[in-house]
Amino acid sequence: MTLRIGAGAGFAGDRIDPARDLAERGELDFLAFECLAERTLAYGHLHRMQDPAKGYHHLIERRLGAVLKACVAQGVTIITNMGVANPRAAGEVVVELARREGLKIRVAVVEGDDVTASIDNGTLLPEIGKTIGEAGLRLVGANAYLGAEAILPALDEEPHIVITGRVADPSLFLAPLAHRYGWALDDWALLGAGTAVGHLLECTMQVTGGYFADPPHKVVPNIAHLGFPIAEVEPDGSATITKLDGTGGLVSVLTVKEQLMYEVHNPGAYLTPDVTADFSHVKAVEVGADRIAVSGALGRQRPEKLKAIVGFDGGFLAEGEFSYAGPGAIARAQLAAQIVEERMRTVHQCGEIIRLDLIGVNALHATAIQRQAQTEDVRIRAAMRTADREMAQTLLAEVESLWLGGPAGGGGYRGSLTPSVTTHAVFVERSSIDVKVEVLLS
Repeated sequence: MTLRIGAGAGFAGDRIDPARDLAERGELDFLAFECLAERTLAYGHLHRMQDPAKGYHHLIERRLGAVLKACVAQGVTIITNMGVANPRAAGEVVVELARREGLKIRVAVVEGDDVTASIDNGTLLPEIGKTIGEAGLRLVGANAYLGAEAILPALDEEPHIVITGRVADPSLFLAPLAHRYGWALDDWALLGAGTAVGHLLECTMQVTGGYFADPPHKVVPNIAHLGFPIAEVEPDGSATITKLDGTGGLVSVLTVKEQLMYEVHNPGAYLTPDVTADFSHVKAVEVGADRIAVSGALGRQRPEKLKAIVGFDGGFLAEGEFSYAGPGAIARAQLAAQIVEERMRTVHQCGEIIRLDLIGVNALHATAIQRQAQTEDVRIRAAMRTADREMAQTLLAEVESLWLGGPAGGGGYRGSLTPSVTTHAVFVERSSIDVKVEVLLS
């Protein structure tokens, strides 16, 4: 029997109403919520350090509250990594949510991804070629990317909801496929096919036209009301990618191909905790309106080690902005940037890196691309990351002082000072992981 699995979220800030629509009308077997980027996880550790009862996704009640009744009524199993840095606490929150709704549910909590205890100042960070101690970074937490193997014991408990911490994005979708169809964890071809399905779903609206849209070349209908995707998956791993009737967007050969290559450096060797997936032979064929048949994904032996993401306290991020308008706006904004830079260096003796951008001229590429833009509306942005709160506040004060001390025709100051995190990747032995599953009852 064909398994139907939907994507309920593709990142921490994704929309909620399309997931509710899927839960109510999707006739699903599973609904997966992928909400955990690297920095989201690092911030989760910071929040847990501040309050041991926190560290989970702050929208977990809103997201699951929007779909819980429908999923329970229709027998849809929810799988999510919204446990972030504290899956156990997230499970308790969901249990309490169910009690308030008068629902009797089983919540399976998966733990074991937290490898903070195995990371120390001597740990090498391959990306920068230094140890943590040499880099002078303050560790907040570290988590291994677990795979479908970690979720399978939770599914054995026949839960209504599975809550995990850091699990690789496609593994959230691969696990229910492997569980339902009894796929062996060394059947690399099937795991590669299931990983392709997970990768196509994991970013929700990207495969239904959202990130695809580029008018006038690629026009997406009713883009303000995009539907979330569904995969109808067969026992051999072949699948049809689609969406609900009446929702905005489109599922086409092109949207599927674009999402298949998203964040994939080598289509022939996409490394996950489960398999080295090979997407280089995938075929996408239109079989109906908003229905694309996908087949041909392969796989090889999984990587020996697991990737882990290590989060660090990045100090404070100071961002100050100021606008200039009218003829000569670019020249005046450039002068304002020079003023801020010079005063931070000479008056305040700031040695930190300061990013100065002209939004609308070179804000994304900075000095990498220089163009002779013509505009009478430009906004200067000054940004700095530092552990020195006073220096961060000084940068904001210097931008604000442009009201009187900068070029003419400026205004609209806005400044913010927020906690910051940074992340680096390391690799850990699979043998160091101890997965535990706990079932909570409402």
